[in-house]
Amino acid sequence: MEAVYRSEVEKLAAAERKFAQEVPPIEALRAWMLLFVDYIAAKKIIAPVLNSLVGDPKKVFEASHAQIWDAIRALVGRAIKSGDIREDLDPLDLLRALIGVANVATSPDWQQSARRLVDILITGSRPINSTAQ
Repeated sequence: MEAVYRSEVEKLAAAERKFAQEVPPIEALRAWMLLFVDYIAAKKIIAPVLNSLVGDPKKVFEASHAQIWDAIRALVGRAIKSGDIREDLDPLDLLRALIGVANVATSPDWQQSARRLVDILITGSRPINSTAQ
């Protein structure tokens, strides 16, 4: 089960690199965030199993957080550099929002809500036009 979890994280890391090469920065960020929703879903299933098999899965999760953080930071950095999103965006805010939906939602369709939230977050992260006031 630990290998399954690590594989999910490695997919996220590899996807960041792939998207960076294949699509514009804002599209790469959106595509990766949609994959992150799938990762959250897998983690919700895997975490209880890991806990029962190895005790506290915290060490497994902590080892993977760096890969996730590096990926979202790189994606947001490229999107900021391209001018697609605001310079003051904290990459962790995007992850927190998606994780929040997953943790609060009790309905089976939380993933659909999280996917809609990706587009809301992307739209809300665009630079504010200071002349449009």
